[in-house]
Amino acid sequence: MRRRGSDFRRPVRRRVSNVFWLSLCGFMILLFIVLLGQEKPPTSRSALIKRSYRHDRILEGLNITEEMLSPNSVTRQLNDQISLAKAFLAIAKESNNLQFAWELSAQIRNSQILLSDAALRRNPLTISESESAIRDMALLLFQAQHLHYDSATMIMRMKAKIQGLEEQMNSINEKSSKYGQIAAEEVPKSLYCLGIRLSTEWYKNSNLQRKLRERREAAIKLKDNNLYHFCVFSDNILATSVVVNSTALSSQNPNKVVFHLVTDEVNYAAMKAWFAMNNFKGVTVDVQKIEEFTWLNASYVPVLKQLQDSDTRNYYFSGSTGDSRTPIKFRNPKYLSMLNHLRFYIPEVYPELKKVVFLDDDVIVQKDLSGLFSIDLNGNVNGAVETCMETFHRYHKYLNYSHPLIREHFDPDACGWAFGMNVFDLVEWRKRNVTGIYHYWQEKNVDRTLWKLGTLPPGLLTFYGLTEPLNPTWHVLGLGYTNVDPQVIEKGAVLHYNGNSKPWLKIGMEKYKPLWDKYVDYSHPLLQQCNVH
Repeated sequence: MRRRGSDFRRPVRRRVSNVFWLSLCGFMILLFIVLLGQEKPPTSRSALIKRSYRHDRILEGLNITEEMLSPNSVTRQLNDQISLAKAFLAIAKESNNLQFAWELSAQIRNSQILLSDAALRRNPLTISESESAIRDMALLLFQAQHLHYDSATMIMRMKAKIQGLEEQMNSINEKSSKYGQIAAEEVPKSLYCLGIRLSTEWYKNSNLQRKLRERREAAIKLKDNNLYHFCVFSDNILATSVVVNSTALSSQNPNKVVFHLVTDEVNYAAMKAWFAMNNFKGVTVDVQKIEEFTWLNASYVPVLKQLQDSDTRNYYFSGSTGDSRTPIKFRNPKYLSMLNHLRFYIPEVYPELKKVVFLDDDVIVQKDLSGLFSIDLNGNVNGAVETCMETFHRYHKYLNYSHPLIREHFDPDACGWAFGMNVFDLVEWRKRNVTGIYHYWQEKNVDRTLWKLGTLPPGLLTFYGLTEPLNPTWHVLGLGYTNVDPQVIEKGAVLHYNGNSKPWLKIGMEKYKPLWDKYVDYSHPLLQQCNVH
């Protein structure tokens, strides 16, 4: 029993000895850590103090702002001298005083080297090391004043330089406008070729003339007011074709669409040939020439009388208008073409029609337009998209409000609207004698004091109070001169390339050309022969 008791006591002694040795080891490790911690801080603190001291010394040497603000700053004095010397150097070169210009350049370089050396060594310049440079530069600046390079002279020279640059810029802008206008008015060789070939085809191919006669026999559609009637007045065959083709492809009922085209004597045969040899999904197309309208004469049409006047032609083309030169945009043949003014005589051109949609030849149609014929114009004559989202498109930008007739009758902040896609109620037109209103304002503007150019200003006067605003999605403008929101383009029914950058010209805006190109069949033999692309 005693042995067993001693056996039980031995393991307890072993456990106590193990705890002792473990505690001793832990104490030694802790002591070692404490000793290490006591040795490192002094070393680290010393290093930080040294680094901080060195950093402060560097910052002190680099404090350029403080040094420049000092009343005794040599650096600032040298910089001021260099700035003034550079101005004198420019004037010396303009005056062809090359020797003096060379001396100034050399001294500027010397001063800049001094400043550069001071920056590299991180210490400000002292008076002793910069005294010679400051004195030499001061002598040159004093000499410059004796050469009349004083402040007044410098200001006058700078003003002259600015004026010269402004004149140069105005000249460049004028040339740019002139060449842009010429490019916009040109007839591309390919379109000229197309007109010649079509005219030749018309006169030698009797089948085309027979086709046209057969179509005319079924021309009862031309007077049927239950159909959708569109009119285009143009001398551009390809552009007119795009208008007709895009309308046909976008229409849900192309067999109910009737196009009334009017062109001039020169393009009449070519236009007839093109629309006789091509079928636009069953759309009815009628071609007339403006020379057929016997009522369109100078005794009835004031603008025709004005266009035949030598002073008017001189105004548009020669540019000799007395005290000022006529802007290049005035000298545009379209302002002398009756095709451009024929829109004010639509009831006379189509006496049997009650409603018509007028389209310019620089548009494409990408939605069905039949909905335009059911729009209620609320007793108005003209349905158009307003363009007064910006101040530029209000009445005061188009008309001369210093003239009492304009000032008394028209609100200067009234909304302008766009020609190019217009719904005309011809019944109301005749009832209100709108053409007579147009004649009145044309006769009042014989001296061009109410407006200068175009058909939009007289249109704004003629249809004032007679225009019904349409939803802007019907007519999207600007594809010929500006950037248009892609979402607006996608929603638009009619896209208008108004502006100089027409899609059939080389100056057309590249990103909008594909919209127009998809309505041209470039595989057509005549287009390929004339290199139309």
